[in-house]
Amino acid sequence: MLQSDTPPAPAVERIATLDLVRGLAVLGILAVNAGGFAATLSAYGSPALWPFPDTGASAAAQWVVDALFHQKFISLFSMLFGASLFLVGGERADVQRGRRVRRRLAWLAVIALIHGLAIWWGDVLLLYAWSGLFVMLARSWRPVMLFRVGLVLFGLFSLVQIVGPLSLYFAPADVQARVVAELTPTAAQIGQVRADIAEAAGSLAGAYRQNFSAWVELQLSSLMVFVFPTVGLMMIGLGLFKTGFLSGALSVSLYRGVVAAGAVALAVVAGLTWLDDMAHARIMWTAGIEGLLNPLIGLGYASILILLWKAGSAGALRPLAAAGRMALSNYLAQSILMTSLFWGGRGLGLMGQVDRPMLWAVVIGVWVLQLIWSPLWLSRFAMGPAEWAWRCLTYGRRLPMRKPA
Repeated sequence: MLQSDTPPAPAVERIATLDLVRGLAVLGILAVNAGGFAATLSAYGSPALWPFPDTGASAAAQWVVDALFHQKFISLFSMLFGASLFLVGGERADVQRGRRVRRRLAWLAVIALIHGLAIWWGDVLLLYAWSGLFVMLARSWRPVMLFRVGLVLFGLFSLVQIVGPLSLYFAPADVQARVVAELTPTAAQIGQVRADIAEAAGSLAGAYRQNFSAWVELQLSSLMVFVFPTVGLMMIGLGLFKTGFLSGALSVSLYRGVVAAGAVALAVVAGLTWLDDMAHARIMWTAGIEGLLNPLIGLGYASILILLWKAGSAGALRPLAAAGRMALSNYLAQSILMTSLFWGGRGLGLMGQVDRPMLWAVVIGVWVLQLIWSPLWLSRFAMGPAEWAWRCLTYGRRLPMRKPA
């Protein structure tokens, strides 16, 4: 998904660490998205509306997602996408490559609309296409400027998430009571969620009605709320690429330092999410702190991979790198596989019937399939099928897909 738009480079010329981190990101995203396949948007976003009791093993499984996966891998994906805009578009003075990156983003928006409307509502590609329009204008900035602006954009978003809920503690008692009441689902809301799940699991038409409704709701919030923090993450990723961090060019001690910082951040996030998921403490301002720390945790994960690569473990990591080279294909394939399990009509109609612990088994199964499928595909073809289609559309002509004999 983050490959250059130049003709496919031989494997030895690729930036191996980008492939590895991208593979980790696309697999990790599935762990977070899985609940959105197994239930409707409203149930996915509210533990009280989840179709199973939010206790015991179910709550623990959600804690694992929130502590180890939530926002960590989508943050990595966003940062890598920012780097890709430079790999494709080059410096702003390069007019031809600038046109190419604009066409690439335009076709990404088309792919996103097909994905969101015809496959699954939880599409992130349209958000990336919109955000990329801003970041491509900054692709010639120096790393220090990218870091400054990126951190401000992302930091302000996190600050609002912290300050807003904290201000409720100083609000009148009646206001606090009203907010708590709004967060507690009514019997009518619970019944509506159950009906929506039954509709999506019962027929293809019902699944598409629920999908369209969720897609519209998500896009309205994404375009209004998440564009600028996403732009911030993309700028940070572009800055990290320009400094050599993402390509593994920096010192081992620096990556070890990032791993250590990420571990501390992970300990904090794990504790806060435990209060949310296991103790049900309802401390709303913790989400902002978690959001602020999650990209650092993601970079800690990436640094572990880079250290393994620098230590000579590239061969063992080959399946993960292959998954990263086919990130767009694997991202779309996840949606097709998961909706085939949970939607009615064209799938098994299991929506609302699989709780979080068993959902983890499904996620791991898809991971195994993609880690097997990706290197097998790339043994014969130069790129994934979706990457090939995207590149052909960008160039406006059919490009070779098979590897030369």
